[in-house]
Amino acid sequence: VDHQKADWVSIHQRICQLLIPIRTSLPFHLSEEESKHSTEQLVKRQKYIIDLAHSTAQEFVLGGKHKEAIPAALHALRFSAEVYGSHAVQLVPAYLLLAEACTGVGHLLEASKYLSQAQWIVLRTPDCSVAIQYKLQRSLGLLSAAEGNFEQALYHLANDIYLAGSMFGLKSLEASGGYFHMANVFFGQNKMDIADSLYVKV
Repeated sequence: VDHQKADWVSIHQRICQLLIPIRTSLPFHLSEEESKHSTEQLVKRQKYIIDLAHSTAQEFVLGGKHKEAIPAALHALRFSAEVYGSHAVQLVPAYLLLAEACTGVGHLLEASKYLSQAQWIVLRTPDCSVAIQYKLQRSLGLLSAAEGNFEQALYHLANDIYLAGSMFGLKSLEASGGYFHMANVFFGQNKMDIADSLYVKV
């Protein structure tokens, strides 16, 4: 009951009506053209649900409601796998959201598993975009910081800033997130001068 309630609050009430045509079986006697059209419509609906579930999970994470984000992120992951396949790079954003949400509720082992999946996909995708790579490094940095492994966290966050800076510029909003999290790590190490200078940069 608790699980169903959490799922309903997180995402299900937003996508419930959208799931009906997806779950309905196609009639048997369809022409090739009708069948193709139905398949295209199905994929269109699934992609819409992916976007909706992802943005909903992201809203919860940004609002500090990590527990509520998990069911929405799981829906984004499941539909991404249905549309793109279980090893596609399009699954990485959902894995990163799940990792961040799990880290937020203290489920570090689960977060680590999701990040391993994301990292494996990125390594298998030679033309993976820099935007996904820097977000992966940031997520690895945040998990390392949550585990208390500050040196590892700084390593990943430095990679995050390097990648984001190479694509968007070192003074970009994209890079500022890396600086901010790095400042938090130095703050946690009681290195206030470095932390303050990074906060000022942000």
